[in-house]
Amino acid sequence: MSAALDRLKNLTNKISSYERVRKDNISALEFLYKDIGIDKKVENFDDIFDFKAINLSGASLLQESLGTIKKGKYLQILAISYNKEARVKSKNISLGYFGKAELVDVKLKDKIVEFIIRYRFEKSFMTLEHYNGMLKVYKKDLDE
Repeated sequence: MSAALDRLKNLTNKISSYERVRKDNISALEFLYKDIGIDKKVENFDDIFDFKAINLSGASLLQESLGTIKKGKYLQILAISYNKEARVKSKNISLGYFGKAELVDVKLKDKIVEFIIRYRFEKSFMTLEHYNGMLKVYKKDLDE
């Protein structure tokens, strides 16, 4: 019984840890949203999550080279909107243009990269919640 209780405690600690990290992430994300000027393009913070994705040009988002400037490129935050009713289904929208990547202040570039990573982190939680809700339809079948 003690082993089962220990596993339950560990699982509970992990879940509460993720929720705490998620809450802190949202606060930091909202601060960056204002700090780097995304609020001038997307007035309501929650509306950034309506985009299918947010990408970055001009700097790497790969783990092994995170934030590394791509020489000759322009630093720009691009959001991808999706409308299944439109003739052209997806559309890129510039949320921020910062000029030649190698000329952008390093602190600003780091804030932009952090914004994208924090956005994707929260978006992944939203995706998990979405699919968890969809699976509830099948959970009923398993309980019968």
